Amino acid sequence: MTGFIVETHGLTKQYSSDKSRYAIQDIDLEIPSGELFGLIGPDGAGKSTTLRILSTVIMLTKGQAKVAGFDIKKDAEKIRPIIGYMPQLFSLYPDLSVIENMNFFANINQVPAKDKKDRIKEMLSFTRLDRFQSRRAGNLSGGMKKKLALACSLIHSPKILFLDEPSTGVDPVSRRELWTMLADVVQQGVTIVVSTPYMDEAERCHRVGIIYQGKLLAIGAPQELEQSLPFEVIEVKAKPRKTMRKVVSEMDDVLDWRPVGDRLRILAHPNKVKKVVRRLGREFSKNKADVVLLRQSSRKMEDVFVYQVSSIGGSHE
Repeated sequence: MTGFIVETHGLTKQYSSDKSRYAIQDIDLEIPSGELFGLIGPDGAGKSTTLRILSTVIMLTKGQAKVAGFDIKKDAEKIRPIIGYMPQLFSLYPDLSVIENMNFFANINQVPAKDKKDRIKEMLSFTRLDRFQSRRAGNLSGGMKKKLALACSLIHSPKILFLDEPSTGVDPVSRRELWTMLADVVQQGVTIVVSTPYMDEAERCHRVGIIYQGKLLAIGAPQELEQSLPFEVIEVKAKPRKTMRKVVSEMDDVLDWRPVGDRLRILAHPNKVKKVVRRLGREFSKNKADVVLLRQSSRKMEDVFVYQVSSIGGSHE
């Protein structure tokens, strides 16, 4: 395993004494330096376990893994100074202020005394926490806590950043701000491996790995994975909803469909999309349905995820 800043081969973790149960199984990853890589999947898929192993927080059961060329079994002490790790749950000290937390993490990560003041100032500015540096961490909003955690994980200028669902539990504005910051971090040459259950966030990554029930189902650039789907998508919204579902469920050329909010996403063979759209229009008219929306839509990462999970007989509910 050479040439990548993060490499795994057959990465496997069992928490239970039951040898048939795996938290993750046979995970193979090759992540080049400077990439924003997303590990995408629902709760319990194995995302956190994978990141905790790569961050040397827990030990693997089987397989191999290297971070920046160092073996995670033999060289954990060499890996820790060059990585930043941001766990899913807020892990900073709530009774300490923003600046006190940053000082603490600068000290334990051995930031040189001559650099510490400037580095803290830089991180406060980067995360826009300048005005809140005296506020206790426990009194920060959810989004500001995430920014502080990010600042503390970056305080020692790591080469690699492992982020476990950094935007979970924050408002949409804070989510956007956080991802803008991550893009800036990557521009500075830092490799980021981030886990998320949100498919729209997958679109922001250079490449993603879809993980489900402990197994890696697919890996690639979001656009490549979307383009590889063997179907096109039709989006429809019609009233009454019961009629809309009845018409769609009785269409022969519909491969599959699922509700998304108040509309349906319909899968059709690429050569039959126009035919299906015309037939839907006729059937809705025949059934006196009020059509609000009926059009071919772009494929999304959510479609990729549902397709991958369905291909192994899993449920995406």
